[in-house]
Amino acid sequence: MSKEKEYVTPQTLEGKLPLSQAIPLGLQHVLAMFVGNLTPLLIITAACGIESGSDLQISLLQNAMLIAGIVTLVQLFTIGPVGARLPIVMGTSSGFIGVCSSVVTVMGGGILAYGAIMGASIIGGLFEGVLGLFLKPLRKFFPSVVTGTVVLTIGLSLISVGINSFGGGNKAKDFGSMENLFLGAVVLITIIVLKHCTKGITSFSSILIGIIVGYIVAAIMGLVLPTTFEYTDPATSEVSVLTKAWVLNWTKVADSSWFSIPKLFPVKPVFDMRAILPIGIMFIVTAVETIGDISGITEGGLSREATDRELSGGVICDGIGSSFAAIFGVLPNTSFSQNVGLVGMTKVVNLFSISTGAIFLIACGLFPKLASIISIMPQSVLGGAAVMMFASIVVSGIQLVTKEAITPRNITIISVALGLGYGIGSNTAAIASAPQAIQLIFGGSGIVPAALVAILLNILLPKEKNNQ
Repeated sequence: MSKEKEYVTPQTLEGKLPLSQAIPLGLQHVLAMFVGNLTPLLIITAACGIESGSDLQISLLQNAMLIAGIVTLVQLFTIGPVGARLPIVMGTSSGFIGVCSSVVTVMGGGILAYGAIMGASIIGGLFEGVLGLFLKPLRKFFPSVVTGTVVLTIGLSLISVGINSFGGGNKAKDFGSMENLFLGAVVLITIIVLKHCTKGITSFSSILIGIIVGYIVAAIMGLVLPTTFEYTDPATSEVSVLTKAWVLNWTKVADSSWFSIPKLFPVKPVFDMRAILPIGIMFIVTAVETIGDISGITEGGLSREATDRELSGGVICDGIGSSFAAIFGVLPNTSFSQNVGLVGMTKVVNLFSISTGAIFLIACGLFPKLASIISIMPQSVLGGAAVMMFASIVVSGIQLVTKEAITPRNITIISVALGLGYGIGSNTAAIASAPQAIQLIFGGSGIVPAALVAILLNILLPKEKNNQ
């Protein structure tokens, strides 16, 4: 037994790493997805008129962290057919933002609309779970040219997200400021130096260390802790203590409770066809995206194709996890593409190490003060890591599509899927006059139309004789 343990490394799927290595490697996976896990809830609750900072919104955010941790553990270690037993991190899906926003508009907003989204998520998640059970006979429709195109599209769609974070977040008043660009550059340079100029744990955990360095530099610059200064009014000679307006609000940490038990059914589910139909269609799309994520992980981290069991278990966990999330008032949970990029970049696939990150997420759900410390991290710190991670997903996609010979048929599939599919999804103005159902399916992101085009062309185009 002791000899086996000596050979366990961060690049080993099974086996138990020392906690001194496992914890930092798990934490960097959490930091990669932390903000993205909460953002969809903030957007949809605001659209529904749920007051920012209200007890309900805080409860939903708390539940989002708890559920992400629990579903990630299931994905890592499996329960029966549920779970892929791969280094997949689960979280609240941003892919549902578009369709959920449309549901809110159709239903006139309010808590009723949010309840309808939860009801539709329960049904849609169960539907995706059933779809995962029958995935094996459908596997022939997902050769490497199709899954590679999906992974490639996922990476392309995330690059702009990474650059937005690098600049500080496009909703920030200081977006693109020299402070934000400097912070992002510090993180990126730190990661590159540690990744390629050091060995062992510092190389494997380069993302985490880079983010910590960025956080410390941000604190020194006054971007995290409140920075105060005295101001003397020239007219009255009164001295006032002011806080810089662009400083992130530290009171968020001070006001957070130390411990809180998540609430079951914080929003009562409503079953309405106006929500069930469009959200149900989105769950089909999510299954395709999850197949792409799993393919990206096995290719980028394990240098092989995903097995039928891994794809099936991953999709089932995606669906069942989303239904489970809805019970706690949380939007659908899916595999996080950010972490696919992290695996491809670091090659860290050890299940035990990533499970420590999942446990940390659960702790954030139970100890809100811990979560709030991370939530006030400047976006540009995360952006410094994101630009490299997201681009590495593109590289994984390229590796997948080039596993087979680059024939004229494959070139056509990739070109049309990226050009027409991804192009339409990333420029929704092109389908502004199309029926609402088309806009819901194709306008959310470039991933959906690119995947559908790739699948369709792979079915319709005759295979070349020299490729059989």
